[in-house]
This record gives sequence, C-alpha cells and structure tokens, in this order.
Amino acid sequence: MAIAPHRIYLASRSPRRRDLLRQIGMHFDPLVFRGGERGEDADVDETPFAGEPVERYVERLALTKADAGFRRLLWRHLPQRAVLAADTTLELDGEIIGKPASADDARRILERLSGRTHRVLTAVAICDGARTRSVVSTSQVQFRTLAEAEIRHYVASGEPMDKAGAYAIQGHAAIFVQSIAGSYSGIMGLPLYETAQLLESFGYSLLP
Repeated sequence: MAIAPHRIYLASRSPRRRDLLRQIGMHFDPLVFRGGERGEDADVDETPFAGEPVERYVERLALTKADAGFRRLLWRHLPQRAVLAADTTLELDGEIIGKPASADDARRILERLSGRTHRVLTAVAICDGARTRSVVSTSQVQFRTLAEAEIRHYVASGEPMDKAGAYAIQGHAAIFVQSIAGSYSGIMGLPLYETAQLLESFGYSLLP
C-alpha cells in the first residue's frame, strides 16, 4: 500500500508536540498504545545503557518509538503513513535526567538545576516502513537561582510531574529561565526546524 504523502501519525501523547505540529501546518493522527494490545510494546524501556552517551540515549528512544509505532499501525490494519516520534531528556554533570518519579524527586531535580546551565536534548525520528531517520536537537538552558519556596510551590502546582527535567519552559517555569541557546521548540519537546527538515526529506511539503 502506498504511503499517503499529506498526513502522518504522531506516536506521542504529548499535547505540546501536537500543538507544535499544528503550528507548522502538519496534518496528523495520534497513534498511541491501547490497553490490551500487544503488551510488550506498551511502554518503551527508558533505562539508559551503561555508559551510554545522552545523545545516543535520546536518539535510541525516539527511533524505538517510531519503529514500534509503525508496527502498531500494521497490527491495527490502519492506512500506511509515516510515523513520527520524539523523546526529550536533560543532561547535567553528565547525568541523564528524565521525568520525576515523585514530587520529592521533582524538588531534588529543580534544586540541582537552580543557578546552573543544563542541556536539553530532543530527538525526532520518522519511520515509513522502508526507512527510518532521526535528528537530535541540543539546547542549553540557564536557570536563575531558585528560592526553596519557589520550588515548593512549583512542585505543588503539579506542572513538573510529566516533564523531562521537572519543568515546562512554556509554563510557569518560564520565570526560572535566565537564558537559552538553541531551539525553544526543542526544549518544549519538538524542534520545529529539525522536524521540518526531516519531514521534507520524506516528501512532506510544509509550504503555507
């Protein structure tokens, strides 16, 4: 079956990634795991390999999600279109920092980021069944020094709990960010320049 050139699947539950794709005029359908379906692919194992560089780690997860998404659409007998997936993580002092496991974990992460510069890496991958390609966007984010009360109130808001690095730059945490170098949309979870280049390499036009 031929790949439909005008529409893709997005293998992500992230509302931010959906909004960013809409921003550049890309039409898509969400492709997410449903309960009771092929349990081995319910979640991608996000455990880093021993000694794995953060760049390779985030790219590996995005590639795995894209490949798993394409297999999923075949299992469901859906129209074959390219599948886009992404993964975002932070790096500080050589350590990979993902989503907080608890409110206490979120507080500890924010205490570490306070007054320091960290890296945010987002990998984007596309699979159309015949080929899979990926790209990694790397940005630097400088946090101002955060007061203990600020961290406590921010964690209590619930915003950090499903975010890599325990913050959302497009949310209230914007007031913590002193400066950035790189891709703002990449820090949000989908670097639009790199995503557009990748989509165009698969034959998708993003002209207005």
